[in-house]
Amino acid sequence: MALESDPILQAILAVSLLLFGAKLLAELFARFHLPVILGELGAGMLLGPLYFAGLVQIQPSLIEVNDIVLAFAEIGAIVILFVAGLELPFREFVRGGKASFTVGGLGVLLPFLGGFLLFSLLGRSLQAGLMVAAALTATSIAISIETLRDVGRLRSPEGKLVIGAAVVDDVLAIAVLSVVISLVTGGQTTIQPLAVIVVVGSVLILFAMVLLASVIIAPRLSEAKIWKTPGSLETVLTALFFGMAAVAAIIGLSPIVGSFAVGMALAGANVAERMREYVGKLEFIFRPLFFAVIGSQVNLAGITWDLALIGAGLILVAIVTKLVGCGFPASYFLKSRSGGRVVGIAMISRGEVGLIVAGLALASGAIGSGTYAVVVLMVVVTTILAPLWLKRVVAAPVSIESIVTAEVPKATNPEAPEAPLQPPS
Repeated sequence: MALESDPILQAILAVSLLLFGAKLLAELFARFHLPVILGELGAGMLLGPLYFAGLVQIQPSLIEVNDIVLAFAEIGAIVILFVAGLELPFREFVRGGKASFTVGGLGVLLPFLGGFLLFSLLGRSLQAGLMVAAALTATSIAISIETLRDVGRLRSPEGKLVIGAAVVDDVLAIAVLSVVISLVTGGQTTIQPLAVIVVVGSVLILFAMVLLASVIIAPRLSEAKIWKTPGSLETVLTALFFGMAAVAAIIGLSPIVGSFAVGMALAGANVAERMREYVGKLEFIFRPLFFAVIGSQVNLAGITWDLALIGAGLILVAIVTKLVGCGFPASYFLKSRSGGRVVGIAMISRGEVGLIVAGLALASGAIGSGTYAVVVLMVVVTTILAPLWLKRVVAAPVSIESIVTAEVPKATNPEAPEAPLQPPS
């Protein structure tokens, strides 16, 4: 048939069905006051590999998530991160650099150590332990952003800390992944500390270069007087953040780091609000498609009870290490225990990053299909759990302690409300 032999037609049909399904389920979830991101993820799970697991009787060729569809999803991630950058001006990022690097750094270190220790105790190979540990490190920035936006905390102090820390988290996770891949592919059985320091330092320097270039170029380009025709400025700046995403990918970083850097560079410019309004319309298409494609990558078929128990342990490690590694230092920097809890929960989701690392591990032969399914299970659970948990925490009733604290001024001066009514002496 033409559909089976034409990848472009397959991609067109997949995009159509994924978009429609994502918005349909998002509306359904919204009616029950659930995060809409779960509906978009669920649409991908229903329209994707669940068919291959035999849970739904339909021809598998109806939805084919090929390279073209994955490219659309990558574009969605780039757009989402550009929007996130527009919410965090460069000066604020620099001002909160210590907090972001501490939260992001510990949010990579603890999950990596926890995952490696778990697989070592299970008697798995060094290569498998390293790759699974690497899959636990990176927070899914896009999912964290949408989760915070759903609960109205994106522009709050904890929201800005999450964005900054998640970017640092992503950069450091790329450095960790670079080290792990070099160890696994090289067949090494020992870790050289100096080599690790060199790789991590190189990645951080590259990130700083991309950020500096964006800060220098983006504001000047946006303020140039030559953009007169309607839409020229928006088009040029779109070309810039896609171009910087390509530059980031070429030098070994994640493309989303480049688009985020441009967004952050423009956050304090005069065109920031104009760009937010414009890119917000792009998000209408690419955001639900991105999350639906992420959901479509989930295939839980073939998980035995033994693997399910390993998966439960991995999920527990994934949750606890992010809560501790990100939540505790965030509480210190925000001077708020509840704010730290919000940061910790928002950093739990692994999303597309964990799937990518798991795919690389499977392709390299470091892990088998069963371990791959376990990592995917961890990604799915953390991705679903974070929005639900965060919404519950944010919507929680005010504590007795806060009520008492709020009433203290009134209690110590009960005559204050009546003071304007007292006659002058």
